[in-house]
This record gives sequence, structure tokens and C-alpha cells, in this order.
Amino acid sequence: MAEADFDAIVVGSGCAGAVAAYELAKAGKSVLVVERGNFAGAKNMTGGRIYSHSLKKVFPDFEQEAPLERKITHERMAFMDPESQMAIDFTSPELAEEAKDSYSVLRAPFDQWLASKAEDAGAEYIYGIAVEELLKDERGKVVGVRAGEDEITAEVTIVAEGVNSLLCERSLGNPRPKPSQMAVGIKQVFELPAAQIEDRFLVPEGEGAAMLFVGDCTHGNVGGGFLYTNKDSISLGLVATISLAADGANETPVYQMLEDFKNHPAVAPIIRGAKLVEHSGHMVPEGGYDMVPRYVFDGALVAGESAGLCMNMGYQVRGMDFAVASGQMAGLAAVKALNAGDTSASGLSSYKTAMEDSFVIKDLETFRRWPHVMEGWSNMFTDYPVMAREIFNALFSVDGEPQKPLARRMMPIVKKRGLLKLAGEVRKAVKSL
Repeated sequence: MAEADFDAIVVGSGCAGAVAAYELAKAGKSVLVVERGNFAGAKNMTGGRIYSHSLKKVFPDFEQEAPLERKITHERMAFMDPESQMAIDFTSPELAEEAKDSYSVLRAPFDQWLASKAEDAGAEYIYGIAVEELLKDERGKVVGVRAGEDEITAEVTIVAEGVNSLLCERSLGNPRPKPSQMAVGIKQVFELPAAQIEDRFLVPEGEGAAMLFVGDCTHGNVGGGFLYTNKDSISLGLVATISLAADGANETPVYQMLEDFKNHPAVAPIIRGAKLVEHSGHMVPEGGYDMVPRYVFDGALVAGESAGLCMNMGYQVRGMDFAVASGQMAGLAAVKALNAGDTSASGLSSYKTAMEDSFVIKDLETFRRWPHVMEGWSNMFTDYPVMAREIFNALFSVDGEPQKPLARRMMPIVKKRGLLKLAGEVRKAVKSL
């Protein structure tokens, strides 16, 4: 066989692809990154938060140069019915500690920074071209890519093209995710002066807040809302399952849900006077451990969202730290295989070993039942927010009439929903978390 054009080709320059390319180039390997967007981050959309632990392993001093928005030191979770909100509000110095900290980011500048690190290390980039298929030899080993009329060969190919990975389906035989395992995310960015953001969220100068919403934000359907504060803007959006978005019986399309969410009494004051400057949509993998496909092949590895590496816990949403870690592990495994002269599935198997020994697969496996619990727990999105409203109205309302003891006010609210039923639902959820 003729000598390959490159040691490695990386498809996609999101968090996983750029980090994989960086590790390969840093080790002296010839690397080509093919990114279908006109620039890195052009097609990426996220709520906007990265937990820093995995990024710090790749770039120990990233805080000094990465285009970060705000360190998140304020957490809020909210139950919403159509007119009310019950929120848990938490802040702690531990949230800002090194290795526990997280930052809001805007993906366009952040992904461009990651790409620049890979290029500085020696990776070559091609933008604005989509890879249409993976090339294979007579034994079925991946030996490169076809992009338009060009066929480019490599000893190893890393697929990190994002959640809607047609290459994985068409060329590697991985199954298409089920509609219930996928969500559609829709996000808007609103400009707001930094001082107003800090006043509205009660955070110190330069620090930020993250909020997650459940209930009326998706009109009682499976999904949720999110909000992240940036330096001088707010990222606000919704995530709803694809099965909901594609259901013809659904009376409210996702874009209308977002408009209603923005007008909710708990949200409208946050973005009052803010200027809408960006609108985007993106698919999100939400099936957890059970949707992770095969990710090691003869001549190829799969990383990031292409491998289904995302986790929505309701109180915590993670994806970028998984992508960075998987990109690093894929890059290092490819370097090891290239050095050994064996890029077969066996030669690349150190990637699988590293993944299974890491927090990525272990966390997904630990919480593998949660997506199924959430999918079948309709009361979490419909009746629980209403129950919270009734409980807190009973707790805080004063009308001049003699009040009953607190337990006698609370118990009727709980009993009409079935005390044992509620206890069983909560127990099932806690066991899955």
C-alpha cells in the first residue's frame, strides 16, 4: 500500500476533535483536521458551561489564555408551573476551587481557541468541507476520508463530527440513536451589561450563575430550560426530546415553548432590556450509557458527541468535559498505535481501556438508569411544579385567618397525590442518581 498522506485525520474541530489533533501534533505526528464549518465553532451550540478538570489536564494554564466568560459560583434549580417558580439557590466557595470549578463559554470563540492550539502544535486545517465517507481498504480497515472529489489517506482517522454522526452510521455501522435518546436544543443569547448581570444574579464582579429549569418551560413535557451568564450576555434556551419535537400531536412547537419560557414571570425580568443577538439550534445526545456506540475500529476511533458522550442529570448537564477527555484519550491512543506501527482495532484498543478506566464511561454507567427514569416520570414535569406551588403558597400566605399547624397544611397537598406513590417515585429517582 502507498504511503498515507497523513499520520492522522480528524473529522470535526469541536472540543474532542481539536484536543485529539493537538495531542497528535504535539507528539510530532502529521495531522489534518477537516471541519465542515467555515471556522471552528461555526456550527456548535451549547448551553455554555465547561467543567475545567479535563481541560486542565491538556492545558494546565488554560485560565490565562482561553476565552472564558465567567467562573460559575452560583447554582440555581427551578420548578416552574405556568405562573410560579420554586427555586433552590446555592453558592459556595468550593464551586470556585481549582479542579472543581466550571466556566461559562461561548462556543465560537472557545472552539477557535482550541483549534489555534492544535494549529500551533502543527496540525493542518481545512475548513468549509464536509467529509462524505470514510475510505476503506480491501480488508475493511479505515484508511482515510473522501471529501468532495478529494480522497485523503491516513493511518488512523478520528471521527469527532458531533452528535449527528452520519459517518458513524454509514461507514462504521453504528446504529442511529433512537428519538427518545436525542434532544433538540434551542438557544438565544441576549446582550446585557456586566454590572446588570451581576446585580440580577447577586454574584461578585466577574463571577457567574447557572440555572436549570423543569416543568412549564417545556409545557410539562420531558426536557428543561437552561440559563448561563456570560461576561456581557446571557445564554438562555430549552432542550426537548426529538420524539416530542417531531410529534405531530404536540400542540406547542419547541420554538413557541422558548417564547413562552422567555415571557414566564420568573424569566422575563432576567432578560428585561436585553438585546437578542444570537439564535441557534442543535441536537443533543441524552440517552446516557445505553446509547454509547462502538468507538474503536480498524483504523478509526470515535470521540465526543459522536460517541454519545453527554449526560443530563436534571441538576447537572455535562458534555464538554467528556468531549475534551475523550479527545485527549483518542489522540494519545492514536499516537501509541502509530508509534507501534499497528493502527488496527487491536492496536488502537488502548483508547477503549483508557475510556473505561476514566470518569467518562464510569459516570455514564453509574447514572445509566436516569434517562429511563426521567423519560417515564411525567409528574416531574407536570404535577410536581404545581405541588411545589401549593406547598409554598400554604407556607408563606398570610390572610388574617387563624393558621393551622404546618403539618396539617402540608399533608392534604401531599395526600391528594398519594403519599406512597410519591415516596415510590422519589425513591426510584434517588436510586438512579
